Amino acid sequence: MQPADIAQIVAVGDPRVSPDGRLVAFVVTRVDLDRNRYRSAIWLAEADGSAPPYQFSAGEHGDSEPAWSPDGRRLAFTSRRSDQPGHTTLHVAPVGVPGEILTLCERPEAIEEPAWSRDGRRIAFASRERTSRYEAQDERARPPRRIDRLLSRLDGEGWIIDRPRSVFVMPADGSAAPRIVAGGPFEHGGPAWSPDGTRLAVTAARHKDWDLQPVDDVFLVDPEGGSEADTDGPAEPRPLTAQRLSHRSPAFAPDGARIATLAEDSRIIPSHAQVVVLDAATGEQRVLTAALDRQCAPMPGARAPIWDGEALLFSVEDRGGVHVYRVAADGSGEPERLIGGTRAVTGFDLAGGTLAFVATTPAQLPELFVRDGDGTERQLTNLGATFHAAHPALPAEHFTVPSPGGDGEVDAWLIRPAGISDGDRVPVLLAIHGGPMAQYACSWFDEFQLWAAAGYAVVYCNPHGSSGFTESWVRSIRPPEAPKAPGTGWGGIDADDVLAVLDAALARDERLDSDRVGVLGGSYGGYLTTWLIGHSDRFAAACSERAVNNLESEEWSSDSAGFFRHEFGVSHLDAPDAYRRMSPISYVGDIDTPVLILHSENDLRCPVEQADQLFVALRLLGKPVEYWRFPEEGHNLSRTGSPRHRMQRAEIILDWFGRHLGGRRPEKVSALPE
Repeated sequence: MQPADIAQIVAVGDPRVSPDGRLVAFVVTRVDLDRNRYRSAIWLAEADGSAPPYQFSAGEHGDSEPAWSPDGRRLAFTSRRSDQPGHTTLHVAPVGVPGEILTLCERPEAIEEPAWSRDGRRIAFASRERTSRYEAQDERARPPRRIDRLLSRLDGEGWIIDRPRSVFVMPADGSAAPRIVAGGPFEHGGPAWSPDGTRLAVTAARHKDWDLQPVDDVFLVDPEGGSEADTDGPAEPRPLTAQRLSHRSPAFAPDGARIATLAEDSRIIPSHAQVVVLDAATGEQRVLTAALDRQCAPMPGARAPIWDGEALLFSVEDRGGVHVYRVAADGSGEPERLIGGTRAVTGFDLAGGTLAFVATTPAQLPELFVRDGDGTERQLTNLGATFHAAHPALPAEHFTVPSPGGDGEVDAWLIRPAGISDGDRVPVLLAIHGGPMAQYACSWFDEFQLWAAAGYAVVYCNPHGSSGFTESWVRSIRPPEAPKAPGTGWGGIDADDVLAVLDAALARDERLDSDRVGVLGGSYGGYLTTWLIGHSDRFAAACSERAVNNLESEEWSSDSAGFFRHEFGVSHLDAPDAYRRMSPISYVGDIDTPVLILHSENDLRCPVEQADQLFVALRLLGKPVEYWRFPEEGHNLSRTGSPRHRMQRAEIILDWFGRHLGGRRPEKVSALPE
């Protein structure tokens, strides 16, 4: 695999089963390198595998988020079929019956989470609603923004303080314009219809000083309220919960008397999300999954729990795997695993007795499967076959390493380059994931295959602080100053774990060259990369990408400004020394390792000033450093950035480590001029 092969990757996702269980709608995304964008189309598959899957929508304009009507005769989806740049459209298309695609509405903002009422007459969705400030087309003619709260911006979205995320309802035949039923200044999401159509459940933080204590409650909304012009405003939503747990992704039970959600205890962050059932009248809450002690909102792959009679289906992160579980809604039994294995389930749905899911393994791109009632599985798609035939995936070997902390084993993996023989000495790349509350999953990962194809052995792991393990494991890197659940702090046991895994990998295979080891990571992974080279000289080169280098300035400059006081248990105002002690920039004078810095100029999660700080300090100190800034990109460049920038980024990384470690360099770096 080469960087240009990123353009050949095909992704399958977002399966949605028709009400009768006969068809599965899903999204297929491809790269259009010539136009430097992504194409996504809705596809349909027969659940019994009796016919090949086929493309349902054109896919020229980014079709996504399929949603079946209750009778299964129509399919709603979102698209960008507009002449106006950035506008999103909502459509309804007939399935198996005569008719044409109907455009319900067009908005200057993204349309998300379309949901049909049970009678099929209305559709709810979430979208940002611009204030009157946007009436002027010229930004220079608009009044200044009034900032009176935190959480005023969002990476990938820009300013949101004057574009609150609202919930709309409109007729499914497009006979009237969308009406706001839950609006600003609050951020709403997850619209879910009651069976009788008289209520919508949504989630939002609407309490006083909600930006200082960001806890999302469940609210019940009148779907008949609201105003098309938003002059009178919608009726006030009725709170069902009261800030004990932070909720998301509600789903009404078939009887309308209960609501399932994913919820986490916001009193100590980080916390695992759990499956919770609420009484729809009183708000009484029952947590169903605490015994698992695992994250029940994987990233990616989290969705609202699915009602299956008197049980609920949900997904779980577990030591690199992402699996689907089932639990009794009354709490009468322990959760049981339905879909397991060395793989990651990135989407699932259940309807009409058909359980469909998308899964990936370290050797296979995501594909669509169906699980029958007896537990047998059928693979319905094989859209990645052509890619894999041209670029066979190199296998990942799983191993475990006792944590130096003495409280468990670290899950780790090793991918060896192809064709190495006894006596060979190959360079090594130690990869560190972001988060830190995330995990390297048992999934196909383009970057690992790229690096291994260039001749590197790739080592990666899920150290303390990662999800996929216990809640105490996740919280173990809170700083010692935290009044509750104190830990080692960032750069403590997490750094020890990563180095222990590296040592174990080197001992595992003598062909791995301990003198040619590079380290790299993004976001928190970039943090730990900068931290390690400031505390060790064992790496021959490093790549610190979209990193947090100064936790103190991150706390006031990020789109999540003020959040670290929750994650660390103390604020930068009360404990500045803790933030400085854990900041890699404090140890920049000790860095002698050659450093490649990569950052996106529109990154709001880890603002580009974080990279500037590191570069300026290293340059003034005369240390070896190279810095690349990507214009018009946000925090997720490596995953969802423009295809050309993703390709150039891969070339830059391979060129850098090729110069310093001796792996194969690209013939040309397309980011460089001729």
